[in-house]
Amino acid sequence: MPIDAARALAAGPRTRTLSWDAGDVQLYHLGIGAGRPATDPGEPRCTLESRPYVLPGFATVAGGGPPGVIRALSVPGVDVDPARVLHGGQRLRLHRPVPVRGGATAASRVVAVYDKGEAAVLVLRTDVADADGPLWTDEARVFVRGEGGWGGERGPALRPAPPAGEPERVVERRVREDQALLYRLCGDLNPLHADPAFARRAGFERPVLHGLCTYGMTLEAVVDTLLGGDVTRVRAYDARFAGVVYPGETLRMRLWPGPSGVRVAVGAVERDDAPVLTGTVVRDG
Repeated sequence: MPIDAARALAAGPRTRTLSWDAGDVQLYHLGIGAGRPATDPGEPRCTLESRPYVLPGFATVAGGGPPGVIRALSVPGVDVDPARVLHGGQRLRLHRPVPVRGGATAASRVVAVYDKGEAAVLVLRTDVADADGPLWTDEARVFVRGEGGWGGERGPALRPAPPAGEPERVVERRVREDQALLYRLCGDLNPLHADPAFARRAGFERPVLHGLCTYGMTLEAVVDTLLGGDVTRVRAYDARFAGVVYPGETLRMRLWPGPSGVRVAVGAVERDDAPVLTGTVVRDG
């Protein structure tokens, strides 16, 4: 079996050193479409180095290098075709606001392997800390098609019930045609997002947008729309990637604020609101 769950879970954490500065933060902000429209007086905070503003989603790319999905595929006991791999979801917990420049140590390991029948799901957890203590913890859920069915633990349900009632806010964000090509400069060089031939081999008509780009765009919309632009209010952010986004499409984000945080559902407008992000919660404090 290409995935040896016991071996993957027994593997010790892999550590790496991260460093970033204001330029890396600005590139991430541009990669998720921030800075538009140029006439919005609030947007320069995302693109000017004179303003120490960091969207928390930057934590998923800080320090560059391979994203969690790719790191999971290098774990002992995991030997699969990258064309059968999808990013299934992302969870981020902030211990402190992400600084505009810094250095840290990241330790990553597989903490769960689930058997979903038609697929396997790997959960890669990364704990990041600097000299002052923990900064953030993130978990990437990696969906590997065709690798389930060995009789392992099925794990938690990945299809939570949608929020009830009408959303309090609806926000739309247009995805640039070159958004994936720009976002990949943050360190995610998976050919699925740039190479038409690879995308077809993976079962898609053309390259798709990074799930973490949609994740970042959605968080920015929540911060700007319901949190008064205050990134320090974000304590945690969890989302399931329910479907792909093609560059050039429009994202429709439905927002339901409540006592447990802001619940969000995201769909692709041009495909009859086909689900893109579900089970999405931004917790603030």
